Amino acid sequence: MPVSAAGDVERGAILAETCMGCHGIPGYRNGYPSYRVPKLGGQHEDYLVIGLQGYKTQGRGHPTMQAQAAGLSDQDMRDLAAYFASQGGPEQGSAQTGARIERGREKAGACAACHGEVGISLQSTWPSLAGQHEDYMREVILQYKNQVRTDPVMQGQAQILSDEDIADLAAFYAAQPGLFTVEYAR
Repeated sequence: MPVSAAGDVERGAILAETCMGCHGIPGYRNGYPSYRVPKLGGQHEDYLVIGLQGYKTQGRGHPTMQAQAAGLSDQDMRDLAAYFASQGGPEQGSAQTGARIERGREKAGACAACHGEVGISLQSTWPSLAGQHEDYMREVILQYKNQVRTDPVMQGQAQILSDEDIADLAAFYAAQPGLFTVEYAR
């Protein structure tokens, strides 16, 4: 179901000041379990709204994000998404290479229909994966596999992946140019 994510970028910048304590610091790590917080720059506006709605309804399990989203209105979510999406499209450049990355490329075919051949989704309600932190990608796929995150398609896909498959896919997507950290500049 498409989401109307037309938001106010300037208001979103003000609201995003709270987000920057984690999402505006390159390489910032979640406390426990320890993994990097996701990069939001270059992500689809609609998908960012869907993610915030998931935290607000507690369909996505992360206590800090649930607490942050609890007080957000639908307009707040649209404004935040507009701000992060307005910071530029996916970064360009050359993909990294390596054995694990190449194994991930071979396994990514099943992901391409939704997330694009190299992880840049063409559908605004599905996340782009290119450039996302490798450890964050592993954590999210494991959450789908362990049914912590609730999406029947992703849960089904994750169920058939081994730990090695997950590591290879995460390495492949992380190695692609794409998402970036929007650095706090106030």
